[in-house]
Formats: sequence, structure tokens, C-alpha cells
Amino acid sequence: MVRVFSQMQKISISLLVLISFLFFNSFISAQDKYQIGSDLKSLRQTQGGYFDYSDPSGINIKVQLWGYVKYPGYYIVPINCTISELFSYAGGPLVDAKLDDVRILKSLEDSTIIMNKLNYNDLMWEETLSKPIEFPKLNAGDIVVVPGEPRYFIRQDISFFLSILTAVISSAALIISITR
Repeated sequence: MVRVFSQMQKISISLLVLISFLFFNSFISAQDKYQIGSDLKSLRQTQGGYFDYSDPSGINIKVQLWGYVKYPGYYIVPINCTISELFSYAGGPLVDAKLDDVRILKSLEDSTIIMNKLNYNDLMWEETLSKPIEFPKLNAGDIVVVPGEPRYFIRQDISFFLSILTAVISSAALIISITR
């Protein structure tokens, strides 16, 4: 009877150790992945397009940034954040971005969505500004869309035709060597 009890004790202790190991291991790894608020040591945390630039001592809003920027995704930013600050957090627009058609989708209280179009093309590509640029403040739930399309480069066509020309020349050389 004493021997059975000691085996049961060993099994229960083993199970207790296993359960505590699994619990504490998942607890420690969860702490590495998630945190509440903002950690000043790592200002930006990225997990699947999630960026936290929140002010730990202030009010923060959640906005989304889609399209042709370096880091599109879901952002938590301070309440007085402007669109220029959001672009800075996102690493700036890409070369293929159409900055003359930046859109902000705002959801109103009656569930309607309005779209504001902005033009920042002068800011990036021109020598002077054609009109004063405004950087509107973002509201909670805003969606900023930076449309774009890949730009055309002649080197893409040259590489395509060069590969065809190489295949034709190789085939011709093979046919000539076989017929001789």
C-alpha cells in the first residue's frame, strides 16, 4: 500500500511540474508578445501590421493606413496625430504611390462614411507648392488610403525582349550545329 501511494505521489508531482511548466512557459511567452500601453524601450512593436505609437500618459486613437506606404497596417497613435505624422510612422510613401489622390475615410456618428481627397504630389515631386498644404488631424476609426500602381520602366521591356532574343539565338546556334 505504501508503494502504491509513493507511485501515485510521483505521478501527481510529475503532473504538477508538467502543468506548472506549461502554464509558466505560456505566460512568459505571452508577456514577450503582448504588452499593455507603450513601452518606451521599444517604441514600435510590429506583429502582423500592428503598430503601437501610443502615448502612455495620454489619450490614443486607432486608425488604419492602407496602400503604398512602407508599413501599412493598424496604428495606435496619440489623439492629435496628423496625417503627416502617420506617414512618418509608416516609413513614408513608396515610389509607386499616387500622392495626388490620398484618401481619408471618416465614419460619422450616423454610420455614414465620407471621403476626403488630398493632394501631396507637390510636396514630394515638385520644386514649389502650387497651393498651401494642409495636414488634417485624424479621428478615431479613420482609414487613410494611399493608392498607387507600379511605375513603368523600360528595363522591364528590354529584359523581356532580351530573354526572347537569347532563346532564338540559342535555338539557331543549336540548329546550325546539328546540321553541320
